Amino acid sequence: MSSTKWALRLSNVSKAYGRVNALKGFTVDVPVGRFFALFGPSAVGKTTALRTIAGLVRPDSGRVELHDRDVTQAPIAGRDVSMVFQSFALFPHLTVFENLAYPLREQRVASAEIKKRVTDTAAMLKLSHRLERKPSTLSGGEQQRVALGRSLIRRPKILLLDEPLTNLDAKLRHDMRAELKRLHRQFGMTIVYATPDELEALSMGEEIAVMRDGAIVQQGTPDQLYERPINLYVAGKIGSPHMNTFEASIGADGRRLDTPFGALAPGASYQPLTAGDKVVVGVRPSDIRVLANPNEGIPSSVQLLEPLGDVTILSVATAGPTLRVLLPEQQASSIRVGDALAIGLDGSKLHLFRGHDGSAIGR
Repeated sequence: MSSTKWALRLSNVSKAYGRVNALKGFTVDVPVGRFFALFGPSAVGKTTALRTIAGLVRPDSGRVELHDRDVTQAPIAGRDVSMVFQSFALFPHLTVFENLAYPLREQRVASAEIKKRVTDTAAMLKLSHRLERKPSTLSGGEQQRVALGRSLIRRPKILLLDEPLTNLDAKLRHDMRAELKRLHRQFGMTIVYATPDELEALSMGEEIAVMRDGAIVQQGTPDQLYERPINLYVAGKIGSPHMNTFEASIGADGRRLDTPFGALAPGASYQPLTAGDKVVVGVRPSDIRVLANPNEGIPSSVQLLEPLGDVTILSVATAGPTLRVLLPEQQASSIRVGDALAIGLDGSKLHLFRGHDGSAIGR
């Protein structure tokens, strides 16, 4: 029997609003203390999933368990869950102190304890000098910290974050990501973080669930999702720049690939396939090499250079599709638009997907 302690378990949960299926057979298990990311574009059901966990939404079917207790039809109170919304949802007429104190007053906590916890929380979030201010006088980052503090001050077992950094600029988003990770380490609480941002999901989530159409497509660590995407959808969502893909067919020997670049040999770990089968080949930009000998490999021409500091993305035209190549800046510094390059694809780094449904072909 597994010794894993689960903070939350949702089993085959569905929720529809009229003809729209917000959740469809949604199933997920999150261990206690995990920083868990729900990742996917807008309208895939992330917010509905969080609101279902919090008790703000009653599912049409399925089961919701928090810490081994069935709460599917239970009220919000008693779940020991707190949620931070994208809109911050602060009380505009209350000071920062009163916004932070509000959840404790609702719980009838003693005044002395309220003052201590507000003071401690404000210090932790660098808000001590803002306690007498109203939310309208704060910056976006400060408002976000007040919203976060109002949830943390209750010391919930589970913290739900619904795209909390969307309204912040790039620097504040970076700073708040680091702050959230620090708070997670400090408190050890379970965090479920919904985001459409791949960087946030990969940099923050110890485990990530990739969502599509109200359901989870694949769940795993960032490395697992990157190295072994279950289908083309996940492969296209995880990794920046995104995976290159092109169509191919299985050669007569059941091993080699007939591609727009000629024959390629996938890694030996792939199982033999049926000759003539249509497949989609994926290769990460970082797994494409620029060869020293221009007479070897795949002839290409540089169309675009995108310097990103320590790395550069090259878009290169070939006899087939245009490919993206990721190179260290030191290697890319001498390359110019229009240069002819020979590139090599490592067969052991190729990802194969079935042509008819996009599912991954196992290695």
